[in-house]
Amino acid sequence: MTAAKTAGLIFCFSLLHGSVAALNCTSPTIESMFDALETELFPRNLLRPVKRFSDTLNVSIDITVVGILGVDEKAQSLTTFIWQILEWNIEGLSWDENECGTTRVSVPREKLWIPDIRIDEFMDEDVSPNTPYVYLYNTGRVYDDKPVRVVSSCRLVIYTFPFDIQNCTLTFQPYLHFARDIRMLQSRTAEEVLKESKKLLQTKGEWELVDIKAATGIHDVSPEGYSEVKYYIILRRRPILYVVNLLIPSSFLITVDLFSFFLPPHSVDRGSFKMTLILGYTVFLLIMNDLLPVTGETTPLMNVLFSLSLALMVASLLETVFITNLQFSSGQYSAVPNWLSILVLRYLAVVVCLPPKKKSNRVTVSLHPSNKAMNTNIISAKDLQGIYEDKPPPEPALDELRKLSRDLAAIRMQIDKHFQGSKDSQEWLMIGMVIDRLLFCLYIVFISASFASIISIWIWHNSLES
Repeated sequence: MTAAKTAGLIFCFSLLHGSVAALNCTSPTIESMFDALETELFPRNLLRPVKRFSDTLNVSIDITVVGILGVDEKAQSLTTFIWQILEWNIEGLSWDENECGTTRVSVPREKLWIPDIRIDEFMDEDVSPNTPYVYLYNTGRVYDDKPVRVVSSCRLVIYTFPFDIQNCTLTFQPYLHFARDIRMLQSRTAEEVLKESKKLLQTKGEWELVDIKAATGIHDVSPEGYSEVKYYIILRRRPILYVVNLLIPSSFLITVDLFSFFLPPHSVDRGSFKMTLILGYTVFLLIMNDLLPVTGETTPLMNVLFSLSLALMVASLLETVFITNLQFSSGQYSAVPNWLSILVLRYLAVVVCLPPKKKSNRVTVSLHPSNKAMNTNIISAKDLQGIYEDKPPPEPALDELRKLSRDLAAIRMQIDKHFQGSKDSQEWLMIGMVIDRLLFCLYIVFISASFASIISIWIWHNSLES
């Protein structure tokens, strides 16, 4: 058997068993190292670098977050730029440093077997920079370091926008190989990854990196499962832009509308003032609409705040129209219903600290005579005869007196109706004042609750360690 046949048999045997022999360099030169790799290693890049097919290859992973490029609320995606480091051993491969002249050599990526590690949340085309080389050490250790631009899916919760904190995951696992073939391990702890990422983070935009957590496990989507390493990237939004551009202007407009309740509706056109405020608030919301996130799952609390503010402005305008109408047309209304008078003037008036006016101590004459008194008001001929016992009055004088009596009765009835209408009008005006005061109190409660909620959420937002 010739030497060539013997070498061929040895090569086929080693290929079937997946093992690599130690490299023998004839001299510590680049040419000798290349010849040794070309003979012993490069032809075996089709199989996992293990001695037996049943052996499990340990792949260590490490990442460093160097950029937070953006968060898309509509697409529910996170764009980050990371450095991904994979390390694994080629079983049986080694060489002597003195014999080959180096402990490390860079080799083309396509010349080696590379594990098919992918990010499970990846949702876009991979446009990461191409890195054609990996490092190979004399112990058989392979060091694969490359930058990755990751567009990953992330379930964003924007209810507390702009004081929201997002928790997005990056799951690294083999695309094809099961857990018995490749086992994923962490090279560093999550604390070390966080410390390194904060030191190298290059973007200082809207989002800041708060924390990184990691966990290893088996993703059992198949009977054998896939080994995985999951990193939790916790981000916090910087809210100052939205506080200055959204919350503060909205608070100013609401406060101005609150103080508009001090304008007397009978002497100032309060309705025009409020209409101008509503128009200005609507234009403000249209201009700032692009700053508000929009998702189909949750509605941000800030959007609810703006909607309630606009609703209160519209309610105050309608209430102003009602008050103005009472000021000028309440005399034409019928009497206030008893249930409405009890509800508003007896109960709501006390709630808003506007009790009914006390009765006056002055003595007044009642202008509401009974029917009996009305019947006796007309002077009869018998009454006149009692007055004029000696000499009966002439007939023309008696007619004039009767006519005068009827005119006085009609005048008194008109006066009674006038005072009765004035009383009903006063009750309607009092109801309008109570409603005006009630809406003013609701404004104060709403503004106080809004400011308290915003301050509480802001304090909670800043409670996490940077």
